[in-house]
Amino acid sequence: MDRLGANPANSCPLTPLGFLERTATVFGDCPSVVYHDTVYTWSQTHRRCLRLASALVSLGVSRGDIVSVLLPNVPAMYEMHFGVPMSGAVLNTINTRLDARTVAVLLRHAGSKLIFADPASLPLVRDALRQLPPGHRAPRVVPVEDPHEKEFPAAPPGTLTYEALLDGGDPEFAWVRPRSEWDPMILNYTSGTTSAPKGVVHCHRGIFLVTVDTLVEWAVPKQPTYLWTLPMFHANGWCFPWGVAVVGGTNVCLRRVDAAEVYATIALRGVDHLCGAPVVLNMLANAPDAARRPLPGKVRILTAGAPPPAAVLHRTESIGFEVTHGYGLTETAGLVVSCAWKGEWNKLPASERARLKARQGVRTPGMAEVDIVDGETGRSVPRDGSTMGEIVLRGGCVMLGYLNDDSATRAAIRDNGWFYTGDVGVMHPDGYMEIRDRSKDVIISGGENISSVEVESVLYNHPAVNEAAVVARPDEFWGETPCAFVSLKEGSGSGAPGAVTAADVIAWCRERMPHYMVPKTVVLRAELPKTSTGKIQKYVLRNLAKEMGPTHKGASSSSRM
Repeated sequence: MDRLGANPANSCPLTPLGFLERTATVFGDCPSVVYHDTVYTWSQTHRRCLRLASALVSLGVSRGDIVSVLLPNVPAMYEMHFGVPMSGAVLNTINTRLDARTVAVLLRHAGSKLIFADPASLPLVRDALRQLPPGHRAPRVVPVEDPHEKEFPAAPPGTLTYEALLDGGDPEFAWVRPRSEWDPMILNYTSGTTSAPKGVVHCHRGIFLVTVDTLVEWAVPKQPTYLWTLPMFHANGWCFPWGVAVVGGTNVCLRRVDAAEVYATIALRGVDHLCGAPVVLNMLANAPDAARRPLPGKVRILTAGAPPPAAVLHRTESIGFEVTHGYGLTETAGLVVSCAWKGEWNKLPASERARLKARQGVRTPGMAEVDIVDGETGRSVPRDGSTMGEIVLRGGCVMLGYLNDDSATRAAIRDNGWFYTGDVGVMHPDGYMEIRDRSKDVIISGGENISSVEVESVLYNHPAVNEAAVVARPDEFWGETPCAFVSLKEGSGSGAPGAVTAADVIAWCRERMPHYMVPKTVVLRAELPKTSTGKIQKYVLRNLAKEMGPTHKGASSSSRM
């Protein structure tokens, strides 16, 4: 058997792009993409993606070129996930909520050859292009018109729009297959919650593996109706553009995500699957009665992106949603850890079920290994649910590396064969892991390590708290102490009858956690600052806490901002 191994028949490059052709054959007349009254079938979506790939090649886009996209969740954004890499190019989806300076930085770093832009993003793109350095070749801009949005002016006559581009494409185009499954397919930029964004490069193989892995782990059935509440620009919607194609599902697109529209669309379209960060769960759980609609049946939500407080999970499930919780990073292209549910847990009280579900869980079937290691020794931490260490991963969907940043790549992907995430967690006795913090967010007070996530989970149980984030504030005696930034639910803030004060929050915490963990400072804000993907910007809050100066021994403080 020594002579047996790879051969031309068994070593075809893995790529998720082939899913589309199969689905067009099996589910050709079934709906693929729905947006308002626009409905495409899988046969039509297949041909439109081939037209896009063909048209890009005719514009001079070649293998390895970067094509950037600034679009909300509209049909064209879905088509980009197949059509762009089918041309041989690398797809770079850019967050539509970024500012012009950041977009300019990304376009320059990526060296984008072409950019597709939504009418709402065109002013942003033009501003960004003006900020490119002299001599840098600006990418060609192709506007993607939206006939359902009447406030956007039509493109000037003669403009090469997205639909005009597709009209010139070949629906029988022989798409550009990867020479190797390790060829780059995706360039995504990290959201920059703790530092400047980095360009994460993924290959065809990695995207194929994490797509199939996620479908298996979440047990997605054939032909689901999937609602796009998660932005496709956020880690390519956790690879569900390719995943929904595998199972011949219906992609229901939403340009804007608000509670009333989500509930109405679920009811109208019979939605049974959706994804979202915990901020989406919080929005659905706290929606006013006027915005809510009865769920048409079982609606499954996959949540990740930040550790969800158990209280938010409990409220969401009490409405009737079935929540699955996972963990992944831009660097893993999707979810690689999942809180795999055990049947015996269903017998537990609702609050205990929510606490267990708030844990990140165990590796998905397609992930090789997951561990939590001590930062100094590199050894696995004890399975005691309290000893913190850094989460490390290895498996087929870990990124190729950071674009043009060898030092950052070496720091993250070590010679010992592990990817170091920068996330801090614990391993419970049952082998389920739980995130406690980003490494930069652990608060060290008088030698005690305090998990900000742990303090936040207590704060979220306060009946008046809408959002909470805990960071370190300098302290003259302890070095640093917890500082909580809190937004209150409507009707609980200043001026309301029985308004909740910062002192009330501190007193409430004292009854529910060890005193060294109680926030010494509570700051009430109308809203907490967030990244463009909905994550709370802790580095902004850390800076605010530093600017407040050190707390003094024995003193607690509160303020309103």
